[in-house]
Amino acid sequence: MLTERYFKSMKSVLEKIEATQIEAIDKSAKAITHCLENGGVWHLMDTGHMLMYEAVGRTGGMMAVRPVRVAVEVSNPTRYRETDVMKPKVFMDEIAGLPEYIIKKSNIQSGDVLMIGSVSGINILPVEMAIYAHQMGITVIGLTSVEYSKFLQSQHKSGKKLYEVCDVVIDNCCSVGDTLVYVEELDQGICPASGIAASYIMWALQARAVELLLADGKKPHVYISNHMHEADQRNNRAWAEYEKLGY
Repeated sequence: MLTERYFKSMKSVLEKIEATQIEAIDKSAKAITHCLENGGVWHLMDTGHMLMYEAVGRTGGMMAVRPVRVAVEVSNPTRYRETDVMKPKVFMDEIAGLPEYIIKKSNIQSGDVLMIGSVSGINILPVEMAIYAHQMGITVIGLTSVEYSKFLQSQHKSGKKLYEVCDVVIDNCCSVGDTLVYVEELDQGICPASGIAASYIMWALQARAVELLLADGKKPHVYISNHMHEADQRNNRAWAEYEKLGY
C-alpha cells in the first residue's frame, strides 16, 4: 500500500532528523534563550507550508514565538478583455527589495532572533532577509532542506542560498523534490515530507528552549488549550506576564 510506504518513508526522515540535527537544534535553542533572557524577541517567518500555523498560538507552544506575516495585494478591477498576452506570475518571495522593507516595517531589532523557513532556500525573500537581518545584528536561524537546495540554482543576485547565509542551519532532511512516495502510474512522487519535518523540528526546538529557560530559573509562558478549564483566564494572565518578561 502507498500508505504504508509513506509511513515508512516519513519515519525515516524523522529518524534522520533525530540522528543529525540535535546539535543544530541545541545551538538554536541556546541562541533563542540568550535572546529572550536579554529582552529580545524570537521572530518566525516561514515561506513554506506549515510553521506559521503550527508554531504560533498552539496549545503547549511558547508565547515567545512571534510571527512575521506579510501580505502583498494588488486590486485592479477592469472589464473582461480577450488577449493572447500571457503575463508572468509574480510571487512574493521573488520580489527584490521586499526583504529590506519587511524588516524595516516590522518590529525586528538588533539582538533579536529571526527564524526563516524555506524548503528550497533559493528565492530572493528568504536569502535576502537572512543577509539583511544578519547585517543588522540579528541572529538568523534557517530551516531548510540542504540536499534539495544544493540541487537547485539560487535566484538571489549573490548566488547564495539560505543555508549559506544563516548563523545556524537546521536541515529538515527532505530529499530533492520533497516527496516520499514515487507512483509509477503518475510518473511522479506524492506526499511531501517538509511540513511534518518542520513541525517535528519546531517542537523539539521549543522543548529545548523551555528546558534551558527553566535551568536558568526562568519560567516560560505557554498556551493551554481553549477547551481546558479557565483557559481564557490562564492564557490572558500568561500573556500579560510574557509581555513584561519576554519569555
